[in-house]
Amino acid sequence: MSFLWTSDALVAATGGRPFGQMPDGITGISIDSRSLKPGEAFFAIKGDKMDGHDYATAAIKAGAALLVVSEGKLPAMGRLTTPMIVVQDVLTALEKTGNAARARTDARIIAVTGSAGKTSTKEALRFALSSVGKVHASDKSFNNHWGVPLTLARMPQDCDYAIFEIGMNHPGEIQPLVKMVRPHVAIITLIAAAHLGHFHNLDEIAKAKAEIFEGIEKGGAALLNRDDTRWKLLDRMAKDAGVENAPTFGENARSTFRLMKAELYADHSMIVARIGGREIAARIGAPGRHIVQNALAVLGAAHLVGADVPTVAVALSGLTAERGRGQRHILYHPDGPFTVIDESYNANPASMKAAIDLLDATPVSGEGRRIAVLGDMLELGEHSGRLHSALGDYVGSTNTDMVMMAGPEIKVMSENLPDKIFSIYRPTVDELQPVLLETVRPGDVIMIKSSNGIGFSRLVDTLVTSYPVRSRAADRT
Repeated sequence: MSFLWTSDALVAATGGRPFGQMPDGITGISIDSRSLKPGEAFFAIKGDKMDGHDYATAAIKAGAALLVVSEGKLPAMGRLTTPMIVVQDVLTALEKTGNAARARTDARIIAVTGSAGKTSTKEALRFALSSVGKVHASDKSFNNHWGVPLTLARMPQDCDYAIFEIGMNHPGEIQPLVKMVRPHVAIITLIAAAHLGHFHNLDEIAKAKAEIFEGIEKGGAALLNRDDTRWKLLDRMAKDAGVENAPTFGENARSTFRLMKAELYADHSMIVARIGGREIAARIGAPGRHIVQNALAVLGAAHLVGADVPTVAVALSGLTAERGRGQRHILYHPDGPFTVIDESYNANPASMKAAIDLLDATPVSGEGRRIAVLGDMLELGEHSGRLHSALGDYVGSTNTDMVMMAGPEIKVMSENLPDKIFSIYRPTVDELQPVLLETVRPGDVIMIKSSNGIGFSRLVDTLVTSYPVRSRAADRT
């Protein structure tokens, strides 16, 4: 059996003490008893709302090979016979394990942050680099104070590439995480008005994202979006952090990795990019101009870590959008098919505009309409009213036929929509749901977008369960 960690190595990594008869090793690491697989170690992390120690029995039933528990909880674990590693603090032990994993690997490490496109870029890197080596990457959006060390701790010693997503809501959150990851390449996808409620302006967001430069390995690179209006600020901060190599990607003529040509289609894009002094043609399997930008970052990062760029470019043709991030469903109304574009995972002004552009570029059939189903963008603070209202102008510049809205913040947008666009507003998702079901007709293209906390994924689920699925693009980006 191949172990992720031998028990001796895990004890040494955590700095804990073994309790009971240790197994030879563990096959993985989990902090969730519901998804734990037999043979894994269960780290009983105490969170804000739940304490992993309360789920130790469930972890054992799921097949945990050993438990990592805190010293203070050990008396309550007295009746359990599963071996344990006892530590002072379980989250600290996970961080130590992550540091040990980083120290033992020879993998090329890439970290991704930004206001939009983090997860899609990370998944595109995972997918494309898998064509040239063994890749380890963050699961889902594991990009916070427990997700990053967990991803590190799960990193196999023999992987060739490792991809980490690093997120933040407030200043100071990226710095400690990137110093654990120590990437060879750090990508900032875009600076935009995400979490603007916690910042005064976009410059402050850029400065918080720039914390990622502080962990870059000596001789490593900061890969920046040359089309971003905050590029100069980021470039200066990279230099101030001691990063000498700050190449760029984008359509700008001075980009290091330059987009020369892009043809956007409903379900894919064709691009030509100049990478490392040669022109590379690629088919991008997932649609959207924002996905093209992500793919350009992937090609640039592949070049910087020494991967075979032409092979990586060919692999990009296999990209498809994932749930909540552009996944398409072709559903069957009794009178004919219609299309649903699921963008329900998250939203900020930049990603909202990208999703509206994607809707605009998707052809309808017959008497079909382009329908944008939009919900609140969260964490915009005092800027919320202005930014939601501005979406009305943006939608008005497209071929959108109808806008359906729900949520307290998005309501102001309805006051700023042109007369040519029919609009419907309901206060809640549950109130909008029956209206959406009644509105759908054959040939429509329906794009559903909001911040995750608004619950618009329920609208997607309702449509999928109410109409037979004809086909579904369900792979990852």
